[in-house]
Amino acid sequence: MKILKIYYINENYIKYLRKFDKIVPYNKTHTRPYIGVVFKNNKIYYFAPLSSPKLKHLTMNENALDIFKIQDGEFGIVNINNMIPTPISCLTEVLPLVKDEKYRNLVLNQTTYLNKHKSELLAKVKQFKLRYDKGHLSSRLRERCCNFELLEEKCREYEKEEVAI
Repeated sequence: MKILKIYYINENYIKYLRKFDKIVPYNKTHTRPYIGVVFKNNKIYYFAPLSSPKLKHLTMNENALDIFKIQDGEFGIVNINNMIPTPISCLTEVLPLVKDEKYRNLVLNQTTYLNKHKSELLAKVKQFKLRYDKGHLSSRLRERCCNFELLEEKCREYEKEEVAI
């Protein structure tokens, strides 16, 4: 099994996807771009954004389908509902670029936890995606989700355009 790593995602790719789906989260700023964990689901690479630790994460229900708590929320969460298909070329590994020691420790802790619990994370992602595809999510939850089918199509188009350039 491959080791999970945490990545930055290309801002131009995010802007491209947002033209088609407004649920795709913005990169906040250059000083605080969002990061995510990348895994393969049905031959497609997905970037699932992480949310930095917040008090509310500690009390969130770990059985919620759309999130995966990292160390019971102490190190944040993975936002499964906002995962996006992504070309590998749009990703940059975070750890080699982090200079701030406190932030580096957080990313190391997140990475370590996610790798120790990789099978649970991937099982949750698979279950979530299956329920999404079959229309078995509540309307409230579905409204918070990216349009995976549309974004997979747009990802393939983006990759073709990228190769053509």
